[in-house]
Amino acid sequence: MSKLDRYLSRELAQSTFAALVVLLIVSLGGVFADVLSDIARGRVPAKLMLAQLGLSVISYMPLILPLGLMLGLMLGFGRLYRDSEMPVLTSVGIGPRRLLRPLSLVVGPMLLVIGACSLWLGPWARDYSQQMIEAGQRSLLVTGLEAGRFVEFPGGGGVVYVNAMSDDGSKLGRVFVYRQDEGRMDVTTSLTGALSIDGTERFLRLDEGFRVEGPLDAGLDYRLMRYASNELRLPAVESRADGDDPELQPTLSLFGDARPEAHAELHYRLAPVLLTLAFALLAVPLARSPPRQARYGRMMTGFLAYVMGMNLMMLGKDWVAEGRIPVLLGLWWLVLPLLGFAAWMYFTDGRVTAPKWRRAK
Repeated sequence: MSKLDRYLSRELAQSTFAALVVLLIVSLGGVFADVLSDIARGRVPAKLMLAQLGLSVISYMPLILPLGLMLGLMLGFGRLYRDSEMPVLTSVGIGPRRLLRPLSLVVGPMLLVIGACSLWLGPWARDYSQQMIEAGQRSLLVTGLEAGRFVEFPGGGGVVYVNAMSDDGSKLGRVFVYRQDEGRMDVTTSLTGALSIDGTERFLRLDEGFRVEGPLDAGLDYRLMRYASNELRLPAVESRADGDDPELQPTLSLFGDARPEAHAELHYRLAPVLLTLAFALLAVPLARSPPRQARYGRMMTGFLAYVMGMNLMMLGKDWVAEGRIPVLLGLWWLVLPLLGFAAWMYFTDGRVTAPKWRRAK
């Protein structure tokens, strides 16, 4: 590898790494907020927070990495233009074709990472996340039930408080349960209790306690009951997706699936790799600017191109799944024209050649 290739690839890699770090920090905050929202609503057990956070970040990588690569390349080439290095390279015969070698040293590994995340790691992360949630909701200890703390039922169906609990979570002491249903409240207390599971159903068995039922608003329709043993059915665990959902299936299994949803998901996993290549080629002509000028002027254009491309990709997935677009067409109507336009812009360096009749004047 020549000194020029090492220099350019190092500059591009450093700027790309800086852009990716900033984007990952910003994205991590948004993903963390989504996970906390699911925990607050009872959809995800609190003890699975870190695991769900890591799996969610992996599933979002095919959307984050292309933007980081594009902005990083624009920052790197923008600095070269600002410091008059690119005009010097152009004057000695270094054109777009010669820049393909250092550019591929940075873009190639990123394409492999994005392809692995989109085709393998992303589906695996979504499937494993679903399995962890379902297993956690069936577990007595991972449900988040802890002594001395109010815990909301999954789906917001009520609140339970336990004063004491055994190490294995099988025995409970001094239990308080508050529920609402159809305009009425139900308050149940007991001296002891235990959690039991019957298939997908969960029950809270209470012993030696009282139960008060009455209206939420004004009224005197109250009922008081003292019991020796009472069994409360807990709200059903919310299922995020079916086991036959194409989003949870491996990529290889989608090739033999004739459903439109499966074809849409397959194209949705293949598109990020080709779109990343298109954005990388577009970054070079978009970064072109006069010397000693700010290199951030055209980054907004690149960001808007990324947003438009990704939004069309998501819309196209829904259109294919709904049958509005033929299955054979898939997302090729988006990927191939954008890739061709990016290649044309790259090899012409963003310059539009004037017609011959205008040049003759």
